[in-house]
Amino acid sequence: METPHIDPRTTRTTDTAPATAPSRRTLLAVIGAAAVAGPLLATQSASAATPFSSFITAGGLDDPAKKEIAMQIVCSAENSSLEWKKQYRYCEDIDDGRGYTAGIIGFCSGTGDMLDLVELYTRRKPGNVLAKYLPALRRVDGTDSHEGLDPTFVRDWERAADTDAEFRKAQNDERDRVYFNPSVKQGKADGVGTLGQFCYYDAIVMHGDGGDSTSFRNIRKRALRSAKTPAQGGDEVTYLNAFLDARVWAMKQEAAHEDTSRVDTAQRVFLKKRNLNLDPPLDWKVYGDPYHIG
Repeated sequence: METPHIDPRTTRTTDTAPATAPSRRTLLAVIGAAAVAGPLLATQSASAATPFSSFITAGGLDDPAKKEIAMQIVCSAENSSLEWKKQYRYCEDIDDGRGYTAGIIGFCSGTGDMLDLVELYTRRKPGNVLAKYLPALRRVDGTDSHEGLDPTFVRDWERAADTDAEFRKAQNDERDRVYFNPSVKQGKADGVGTLGQFCYYDAIVMHGDGGDSTSFRNIRKRALRSAKTPAQGGDEVTYLNAFLDARVWAMKQEAAHEDTSRVDTAQRVFLKKRNLNLDPPLDWKVYGDPYHIG
């Protein structure tokens, strides 16, 4: 089998991030993130998801079945797999200037979100296997250093993910707080349906919602220069095409994301079919690899 394409995940960068690390996901406390080879073609049934904040209501991407689909599609781009639940234990330095990248959404030791996750886990379960790394995670934040983490951090991360449901729940909760809930909330405010909310979510996963020009909020602002949201009286398909155009522009600002197939042969395919509710069956490609959800 051909080795799946491994997308060098970019994570949020703080103001002290290494100069060599591209500015992609800028950590914002106000809204609050992996590369394991997997099957190139898979079908996975939807399952129940983590509850959301009270401002999120059913009927969009926050429907449990739709959220499962969202996680699978994002995983196809981030991990060359639909098996997103296998990514809880993932932990590796992918040499992108952000230290260790880990977990279901790419929490990084150099960008603050891994620190936030381990702090949450430790508040909920003091004395856990990762708690001893908190001083080191605070020191390496903003750098690509492994100081104080090696040689046992990866092993202990995997152990926590394999044996402790509380750690997996903490990953789910941080994903929702920082990425999923804000994207769904903004999508509903803009009047876009399930597909549009997914387009927002995938953008936040890759770009974050900071102040840099390629962040989600600025991708959205760029789209609004040429189209109105449905909430503003615009046509949904026209607006989503404008949003995806802006997203492609943002991706091309960094060499690591010059391959825009996660938009061109995935999200744009669903949009051309006017599948605004993101209903199965779904067929798409990322980096040329085919995927199917029946």
